Amino acid sequence: MARATLIGFSAIAMWALLALLTDASGQVPPFLLAAITFAIGTAVGLVARLFMPAPEKPAKIPFQVWIIGIGGLFGYHFFYFTALRNAPAVEASLIAYLWPLFIVLGSALMPGERLRWYHVGGALLGLAGTVLIVTRGGGVAFESRYAFGYAMAGVCAFLWSGYSLLSRRFPAVPTSIVTWFCAATSALSLLCHLLLEETVLPATSGQWLAVIGLGLMPVGAAFYAWDIGVKRGNIQVLGAASYAAPLLSTLILIAAGVAEPSLRILAACLLITAGAVLAAKSMIFGHKSNR
Repeated sequence: MARATLIGFSAIAMWALLALLTDASGQVPPFLLAAITFAIGTAVGLVARLFMPAPEKPAKIPFQVWIIGIGGLFGYHFFYFTALRNAPAVEASLIAYLWPLFIVLGSALMPGERLRWYHVGGALLGLAGTVLIVTRGGGVAFESRYAFGYAMAGVCAFLWSGYSLLSRRFPAVPTSIVTWFCAATSALSLLCHLLLEETVLPATSGQWLAVIGLGLMPVGAAFYAWDIGVKRGNIQVLGAASYAAPLLSTLILIAAGVAEPSLRILAACLLITAGAVLAAKSMIFGHKSNR
């Protein structure tokens, strides 16, 4: 379980590159960017298959697994983009980033799982740190005229947490199935692009490199690592630790000179780190400390 949890952590680390690489990708519209990067993510899975031993007997994939996988990957991005089109980015992002908390709370409904007070406490500390980062220390104003956008952000949070939790119910399904989830998400994103957007491709080699980087890591390898983590790792710890993604993303932006360091970032760092340590209490100090 510890090894799988660490693999899940690597997905969180890769998602931290999302903001920097997206910013460097130029003016590519979101659905087109998703179509290209998920196509690259599909290639990541196909290449990985060359280095993995072939199964003795092909796994039978239940139909509901396809619904969960495609609904999770494409559904999250579809509703997130829709939310950003219909509500301010700060409020929409905060609502969308309820998914780690939903994972922690929803884990109590999973077979063999037990929700402890420190799992919830860790997730709430992480959420508090994320609020500091997303709002940049300012206020948040939820207005009724953006209700549709807020609802779309809530749907995307529900979909990703649901995908993560329900994937755990199918541990026998190989992670290689994520290859086809990525392929379907790429195709559906391309369809949405053709219906909703104007085509704008990366204008420079640097922008193309950023797009390739997105496809290889945050929109590629990260989803395979996350599948391993949520199926075989400590899902409560992964849920709470997911709040590290916006913090790591901000730190990367600071290192790249895109953002400025501040006391707000330090406070967020302390909150999210404390939350992750608290959620991982039993892993760090042993099961006797569960009381």
